[in-house]
Amino acid sequence: QVQLLESGGGSVQPGGSLKLSCAASGAISVFCAQAWYRQAPGKERELVASINRRGVTTYNDSVKGRFTISQAQFNNDVYLQMNSLRTEDTAAYYCAAAAWVQCASAKNDRINTWGPGTQVTVSS
Repeated sequence: QVQLLESGGGSVQPGGSLKLSCAASGAISVFCAQAWYRQAPGKERELVASINRRGVTTYNDSVKGRFTISQAQFNNDVYLQMNSLRTEDTAAYYCAAAAWVQCASAKNDRINTWGPGTQVTVSS
């Protein structure tokens, strides 16, 4: 069983930066895709950023140019560098992964593993 654990959340002033980390452990598997999601109080969960095995990234338009998702070179850890933070970025941030034996079919792009989340609060 693959497990994910986020760290790096906290409180920061608008315009500040935080770097979230997601440590992967447990069963050996292929991470066909990894992503960061967030959910603010009273709002639905939304995709923040994703990255696949080829390093191709996608970003929510609201964070494009400010956030960067990246993968560790030698393990399955994934990071989210957040710059120029805004009040509206306040949310619980969740690491997620499509962890499978192989990445041979479309189903392997489906997220099947979640971390417990880490809180990010942006306020003055």
